[in-house]
Amino acid sequence: FDEIEKAHPEVFNILLQVLDNGRLTDGKGKLVNFKNSIIILTSNVGSEYFREISRLGFEVSKSVEKNKEDLKDKTKIFKERVLTELKTTFRPEFLNRLDEIIIFDPLTTREIEKIVELQLNILKNKLAQRNIEATFDNPLKKHLTEKGFDPEYGARPIKRLIQKLILDQLADRFIHGELKNAKKIKIGFKEPQGLNIAIGA
Repeated sequence: FDEIEKAHPEVFNILLQVLDNGRLTDGKGKLVNFKNSIIILTSNVGSEYFREISRLGFEVSKSVEKNKEDLKDKTKIFKERVLTELKTTFRPEFLNRLDEIIIFDPLTTREIEKIVELQLNILKNKLAQRNIEATFDNPLKKHLTEKGFDPEYGARPIKRLIQKLILDQLADRFIHGELKNAKKIKIGFKEPQGLNIAIGA
């Protein structure tokens, strides 16, 4: 259940029955057993605290250790605030039936870099299906890491940025036949020119 705080009150009544009894009966007497089910609920309650922490975490993740320790302390304080806000948003009987509440830490630069690598590997594999070997230079990866991160949306913009910056240009070149005989391509980035696609036979 995504963004559970937006759910209708009746949904919580149903969830209470499921979480309490492990089963649910509808108006016609049909029984659904949740015995072997894992129910995961997500919420954006308190997310405003972590937008700031996420921004700070991205900025100091390569900085000195003292800044990292300060960030950890602030994160701990904000997590406590989130838990307090959860208690004011959801009924106690609902929270008491949850086995565990997990508050995720904000993303760091290193984690964003890993996500960029994963997304580029997906693109690399797609091109490999067309018998094209693709490589990506470090300035491109750095650009995607910096521009693809957003304190509010996390790493979600990375995929859109790759689509707009790389995939759209590749599609255009495929349409115009520029990659028809390509066996290797090197995709790089340089300011202020932008994206560069070097084609090799």
